[in-house]
Amino acid sequence: MKLPAALCIVASAAVLCSSGYGETVEVKETILRFYEYEFNNTSDDAVNKPNADDRLEFAPGIVSQKCLQCICNVESQCKPIGCRMDVGSLSCGYFQIKLGYWTDCGKPGPDWKTCANNMQCASKCVQNYMVRYARHYGCPATCEGYAREHNGGPRGCKNPNTIPYWKRVQKQGC
Repeated sequence: MKLPAALCIVASAAVLCSSGYGETVEVKETILRFYEYEFNNTSDDAVNKPNADDRLEFAPGIVSQKCLQCICNVESQCKPIGCRMDVGSLSCGYFQIKLGYWTDCGKPGPDWKTCANNMQCASKCVQNYMVRYARHYGCPATCEGYAREHNGGPRGCKNPNTIPYWKRVQKQGC
């Protein structure tokens, strides 16, 4: 079930969203700017179907939609590609999320592999991961900082080995 578009605004440490039906919902994430997005059915049934409505919509958060698109393009050409072996462990889905990353992002969705192959769940995981680690380790709040952290872990923005990954993200238009 799709609800009408909503406008979310930052209010102190919370984000308030108007549902379009006169209801106000408090979102428990820190979001640094206004986001306009559509509420989607987020039941486990929706999470179990990769991109149920076949549109690429990323979860709102501190990483811009454009930056998420660039990272997604590099990781999977923005397709639910399943799992692949990468540096000794499996990486899955749109953002090639590893089990440890999924754990660190708060374990959204019914399970790791299902979440990684669902655009909303996977992008929420990326957003949560950045909220958890970006400021803690002094990474800049830029697409470069987020991309390098996504690639190299919590201290990835400080690791020179993540610079080639950032160059690939830049080539996507970020």
